[in-house]
Amino acid sequence: MLLPYLSDRASYEDAADLMMRFGDNAGYEAAARADRSRDLGNHIHFCRWRQIERLIVLLSYDQALGTVH
Repeated sequence: MLLPYLSDRASYEDAADLMMRFGDNAGYEAAARADRSRDLGNHIHFCRWRQIERLIVLLSYDQALGTVH
C-alpha cells in the first residue's frame, strides 16, 4: 500500500473531521469532494482530497501496517 502524501497537518485534521462526522462513510465523502473539485477543474483540491481519502483508509485499519520496530 502506498502511503499518502500529506503536505500539512490540515490534511490530517480534515481526515479526522470527516471520520468523526461521517463514520464509515468518510472515505466516500472525501472521494465525492475530490470528484467535485475535478469537475470544477481544480486539480489542486482534487489531489488533496484523494490523498485525504487514502489517509482515511489507512487510519481505519485496527492493526499496524508496515514494519513495526
